[in-house]
Amino acid sequence: MDLLGWVLAAVAAFSIGLAKGGLSMVGTISVPLMALVISPVQAAGILLPVYVVSDIGGLIAFRRDFDARVLATVVPGAITGIGLGWATAHLVDDARVGLIVGVIGMAFALNALRRGARGAARAPDRLRGGFWGMVSGYTSFVSHSGAAPYQVYAQPLHMPPLTYAGTTTIFFAICNAVKLIPYAMLGQLSLHNLAISAGLMLPGILGVLAGLWLVKRMSPQVFYGFITWALMIVSAKLIWDGL
Repeated sequence: MDLLGWVLAAVAAFSIGLAKGGLSMVGTISVPLMALVISPVQAAGILLPVYVVSDIGGLIAFRRDFDARVLATVVPGAITGIGLGWATAHLVDDARVGLIVGVIGMAFALNALRRGARGAARAPDRLRGGFWGMVSGYTSFVSHSGAAPYQVYAQPLHMPPLTYAGTTTIFFAICNAVKLIPYAMLGQLSLHNLAISAGLMLPGILGVLAGLWLVKRMSPQVFYGFITWALMIVSAKLIWDGL
């Protein structure tokens, strides 16, 4: 990659770290940023190890802040979605998948703003969690864009910010660990890609620290407002790319 490519890659890695530090939607911009200079498929392969290393920092930070009931409702569906993505990898149209995710995320964000980001809290639900977990796992496999479908399910549960951040971090840590196997079998973890990934570890770790600092100082109102607006911006980008 040229200098511009490395700058965009470093920003993408830092955004991944922010996501693992608790600002979950920020990481969704990582692949679109790198796709400005390389193919989305190569970008996804390069960034997966950065996700995994950043996950470790997030897991250490949030080891006591998570909701096991929520994880139990979404993880089985997510693993199914990753398997579906692997099985249909040769048929995937990244832009069309992104368009669908963008429309879903935009509709949810607009509805959240209309009724107020807090609204009435829901309880974890295996049927709803299984469906959105599967969608999240599938889109996460395709382009690391599983945060929007996950948020459609998780945000209405109204977990405290730290619990939300920890549950989200653990969920995607599991997803990313599972994705290593199919990514390797599809040739996306080549030595060339891994060498670039190694150069992006430091901005990823710095992003985790910055995310932790920010999320611990946000009120629930600011936190949920931030992720709602972030979802809207990311969804708009996905819709634009898909069209």
